[in-house]
Amino acid sequence: MEKSLATFLGFGAVLLWSVLALLTVGSDPVPPFQLSAMAFAIGGAVGLAFTHRGGRMRSTLTSTPPIVWALGVGGLFGYHALYFFALRMAPAAEAGLIAYLWPLLIVLFSGLLPNERLRPLHIIGALISFAGAGLIVARGGAGFEWAYAPGYALAVLCALTWSGYSVLSRKFSEVPTEIVTFFCFATSVLSVIAHLLFEETVTPSGVMTWVSIIGLGAGPVGAAFYLWDVGVKKGDIQLLGTASYAAPLLSTCVLIVAGITQATVVILLAAVLIAVGAGLAALGSRKSSSRT
Repeated sequence: MEKSLATFLGFGAVLLWSVLALLTVGSDPVPPFQLSAMAFAIGGAVGLAFTHRGGRMRSTLTSTPPIVWALGVGGLFGYHALYFFALRMAPAAEAGLIAYLWPLLIVLFSGLLPNERLRPLHIIGALISFAGAGLIVARGGAGFEWAYAPGYALAVLCALTWSGYSVLSRKFSEVPTEIVTFFCFATSVLSVIAHLLFEETVTPSGVMTWVSIIGLGAGPVGAAFYLWDVGVKKGDIQLLGTASYAAPLLSTCVLIVAGITQATVVILLAAVLIAVGAGLAALGSRKSSSRT
């Protein structure tokens, strides 16, 4: 697969994540781990249909090294578990901003990969885009307080988990994307266990709630992870990392269109910063490719 096509598919994951907030709101009052269990089960089922049709189910299961299983399940379940607990132990705005360090960390960590070169424009672009995302994620936040240090620490681990999963996945680019199917099922099982330990079961009621849950499983918590796997393994990982900061902006725009939030000057400024940052990262990638 060509690098440009893989990068384009990776962008598809970012677009799907833009409706994550809307569908999560629609799934209320289902608790986080229960919602994760249901959505990942649907996401696994989506992948299973393609894996079974391709006749590669058995070979994918038997040929995948244990370390890849640990990386995949740890990345998907670990990220969500740490994120949920971080939001419980610290204010959502501040914890969310810290957790959203993962695109910047992807850009920085990618420089350690073979055949990858981290240029100054990648770093500058990622920092500018992070500033734009920060305006959105932390708007209305009360500021950082040491009383919430445990929650902040979990948010840092959350960012490290997803960035580590994304970058290290590139080292196993020969592993077919179909394996994400079974990462989703394993994450669903672990989410069920966490749900039984920490939450009370809520039976979804209403068409909108069920549509939101199915939509999550088919899109942001389903197809997005397959597209992301292709992108980070075969595409321009630095550009994808920076472009990922568009997710909170697009998510906010979706909420505006849905009438859940209002458009503000802050959002406009964030859009400019994210666009400038992504443009600089793209320019850095173009210069890198022109010199190879």
